[in-house]
Amino acid sequence: MPVKILADSACDLPKDFYPEHNVTLFPLKVQVNGQEYEDVKTIDPKTVYDAIRSGDVPKTSQVSPLLFEEVFTKMAENNEDGIYIAFSSALSGTYQTSVMILDQVKEKYPNFNLTIVDTKCASLGFGLSVKEAARLAAQNASKEEILNDVLFRSQHMEHLFTVEDLDYLAKGGRVSKASAFLGGLLNIKPILNVEDGKLVPIEKIRGKKKVYRRIIEIMKERGENFKDQIVGISHADTIETALEVKALIEEELNPQEVYISSIGSAVGAHTGPGTISIFFLNKLPS
Repeated sequence: MPVKILADSACDLPKDFYPEHNVTLFPLKVQVNGQEYEDVKTIDPKTVYDAIRSGDVPKTSQVSPLLFEEVFTKMAENNEDGIYIAFSSALSGTYQTSVMILDQVKEKYPNFNLTIVDTKCASLGFGLSVKEAARLAAQNASKEEILNDVLFRSQHMEHLFTVEDLDYLAKGGRVSKASAFLGGLLNIKPILNVEDGKLVPIEKIRGKKKVYRRIIEIMKERGENFKDQIVGISHADTIETALEVKALIEEELNPQEVYISSIGSAVGAHTGPGTISIFFLNKLPS
């Protein structure tokens, strides 16, 4: 029996990916205009971005503990081995909740063989790991082989992103309101990355075109053997910009593939529309 792969919706893979690749989806929850939805399942990202543009401040919450219990218990009863590839514990309580529920399920099913990975990653930063894990599982790779790959990618995945409007990050407490106000006045665009699972601003650049050029430079500084790896781009309702950035990356770095996906409702509720994120490995698996 192939190893079961599980992932939460913050990995920002498209809706049809999960059934097509036999990956179990745990949706985070999103509140928009007073209504609660399940990310991916009952709301699409554009609804969230349109709500933000009209002044709403969407809220998010973690995966339902009851859903974890239901899925884990069924897997245990069926003697299925699995790997749950989870959103950074520094950005959501989902990982901690899943570990707590797993401990409860293992009281009844002590031989249940599920491993939960805190990727310390967000969006396609772990979505690319989920894609590769699903591919390996379909080839009947061992659990150890898949887990080693997931852990390696989690440790070596670079996240670089920039936002359209600093106000969205200010509302989420990611930057100060004063910085957001001045950034808007001066057309300053931040470049952020993820360090130990948290969002950290690393540079401020004036002007959109310069931001993407600088991101390419940072990719050259940090990346390795792009011709042998898939680069991920996730975007928040700005596919045209994503395609422009894809063309730049292909021209400058010639990667094996550039994979584009939409930033989902749960992650996008915090970044806001217009965000572009780029993901790549700083070291390749041997």
